[in-house]
Amino acid sequence: MESLFTDTHPQMEALQIQLWRQASPTRKMTMLAQLNAAARTLALTGLRDQYPHADEAELRFKLAVLLLGDELARQVYGDAADAK
Repeated sequence: MESLFTDTHPQMEALQIQLWRQASPTRKMTMLAQLNAAARTLALTGLRDQYPHADEAELRFKLAVLLLGDELARQVYGDAADAK
């Protein structure tokens, strides 16, 4: 098998893949949820840095635009001005 990660020793990568395969479906969903939460946190942190004067409603809307795209975010949340 070809290496997935260039910064990980091949034996450690093989062990990680083995552990992923052995994980229960519940554990895999938990890991996925944790990764999703971490990605949202990082995205919000970046948006806060980019828009330091934006309130939480504006930041949630901007996050929705990132995740859903502009058109769908506006359908779900209305116009950015309405998200305040």
